[in-house]
Amino acid sequence: MIYNLDKINEMADGDSDFVLSVVSVFLEEVPVDLSELETAIAASNYEQVYKLAHKIKPNVDLLGMEQTRAIALEIETLGKSEGNMETIRERFPVLKRDVEQVIGELRNDFDV
Repeated sequence: MIYNLDKINEMADGDSDFVLSVVSVFLEEVPVDLSELETAIAASNYEQVYKLAHKIKPNVDLLGMEQTRAIALEIETLGKSEGNMETIRERFPVLKRDVEQVIGELRNDFDV
């Protein structure tokens, strides 16, 4: 398991519906953002790479995915200036693998 719910549980203050809501939003939004990020990388669209990595970063952070957050931050930073696409393409598969693993774990753990 590469995620933890400590931050969400702290915010939820015992409200299990809130936890489920946050997990549901993650499962709805992040796969779409990840797919769009992959498309932006393939198109060498730096602005979109920056925006999508920026959007993914707080979602993985909320789930305690520190290593994944660091990779999203790195891709976000690299997307701010052109000429870094090779490095972005090297880092993206790790981000994608981690996010897809967590999506599977969340769907299994929350039966959604």
